[in-house]
Amino acid sequence: MASRLFNDGAVGTIRAEREAWRKDCYEHHREMPKKFETLSGFAVKPLYTPEDLASMDYLRDLGFPGMEPFIRGVQPTMYRGRTWTHRQLAGFGPPEETNKRYKFLLQQGATGINGVFDYPTLRGYDSDDPDAGADVGRGGVSIDSIRDMGILFDGIPIEEVSVSLVTCQPICNISVQSMYFANALDRGVALERLAGTSQNDFLMETAVTIAPGVLPPAASFKLSCDAIEFCSKFAPRWNPVSFAGYNYREAGCTAPQEVAFVIANAIACAEEMIRRGLAFDRFAPRLSFFLSAHNDFFEEIAKYRAARRVYARTIQRRFAPKDARSRMFRFHVQTAGVALTAQQPLNNIARAAYHAMAAVLGGAQSVHVDAYDEALCVPTELSSLTALRTQQILQSETGVTNTVDPLGGSYFLESLTNAMEREIDRILEVIDGMGGIVKAAEKGWIHEEISAAAYKYQWDVESGEMPIVGVNCHEIEDEKLPIELFSIPATLGIQKKKLSRLRKQRKGADVQKALDAVSRCCERNENLMELLVGAVKAPLTEGEISKAMKRVWGVWDPPLF
Repeated sequence: MASRLFNDGAVGTIRAEREAWRKDCYEHHREMPKKFETLSGFAVKPLYTPEDLASMDYLRDLGFPGMEPFIRGVQPTMYRGRTWTHRQLAGFGPPEETNKRYKFLLQQGATGINGVFDYPTLRGYDSDDPDAGADVGRGGVSIDSIRDMGILFDGIPIEEVSVSLVTCQPICNISVQSMYFANALDRGVALERLAGTSQNDFLMETAVTIAPGVLPPAASFKLSCDAIEFCSKFAPRWNPVSFAGYNYREAGCTAPQEVAFVIANAIACAEEMIRRGLAFDRFAPRLSFFLSAHNDFFEEIAKYRAARRVYARTIQRRFAPKDARSRMFRFHVQTAGVALTAQQPLNNIARAAYHAMAAVLGGAQSVHVDAYDEALCVPTELSSLTALRTQQILQSETGVTNTVDPLGGSYFLESLTNAMEREIDRILEVIDGMGGIVKAAEKGWIHEEISAAAYKYQWDVESGEMPIVGVNCHEIEDEKLPIELFSIPATLGIQKKKLSRLRKQRKGADVQKALDAVSRCCERNENLMELLVGAVKAPLTEGEISKAMKRVWGVWDPPLF
């Protein structure tokens, strides 16, 4: 039964009156000399009315929270029943130091851990590798073996606290997640009790944070799927992948590209899991997503709402799941790091606050608010606390949790959501035409799309067409930095000593046996995580595991243009 929002007669009357308003009133007033469009290029009209939603069917296109198409939220009560998880990102230096920061944030009211790892760990290098030394402890915490994982979570009740492992690249995730699981088992915590998420996105390795010696896309994608298969069997409360649209956006892509790429990635993983013999409803409820909250407030809200509707309809059409949870687009949001400025850094508190507001109004399941100093350094304890307090103020003082989808029905927001949906669908069709997301990455198409969007964004900033306060307008001459910068604690020497001690204490025969098993597993195309959760106890280092994989699968020469 149709449930149109407006009848044709009313729309016709409004259309006529709007045209009269335009001629008699609006056109006699001056507009500013600028283009009125969203950050991703959607044109914005001066006024939106029921005419813009004339074809919208309430039950088909909006519906109710917790019901398809989930545009108004994946849970019926949303934040009236349970608020979003305050999952602040943390990680730097050796694991001893990051362990202290985790405990500090939990003591201050954080409701989840969001652990980020240093560049060598993310790229599969040991800390004492000659190619890694300059980056050890930078950008995140350094993890070389299961012993470091034990230190990182020492004294933290992992059976009670939800943990996100920001192991973006599968070459890192397969080792680090295995170490996390193995450490849990050593502590007597069954995998069934663990709740958390791994990013584990092959596009991170092959299209965004490309490093020397990355695995080929097909091999990286295979590792991502190994983790999904393992968790569906042994860790049912764990989200084995969080498709990292946030990172695509940080690299430069637009809002609709961000959503289209993650959905295409999820489709490819689902098809591979089905090929491996898993029923769709067995793994799909645990597929999760990681999105950005950028500067364009309403565009970001429209993006989250459109993502839920596109995903629900796309998954239903392609896989026809019986479990409604399989059609839910559940996502974590991080406020946009790329939007923060080194100039006038305290302005970033305001930016991150309204980014987080957009995430909440868009129905995020968990949120990380960037610290005001992240354009300059690893966050200090003060800036981390300020970011956490931003979330707590948003939850406790603004009233945004009082009703579900408070902006639903806005003529402008619904029109923008519909436009966003159409563009996401168009991009998905293009990716389908290339044979899916893995083929699109292998051909370099993803790289081209992100590069072109990034170039336009930077051009708009440098030309002044996109105003950035403190950067190209409202600058302060001879600005003096008003904040203290964080100094990363000495890390390389600490990690080198640990690795030297580990190699002396372990049995060479056990190590070689474990590494031979890793190689055979790769050669036979078997599930590597099922092996590694035991093998990392040899103990193996992450660098040793990565080298074993590269010897079998080789490395990739990306098609960069």
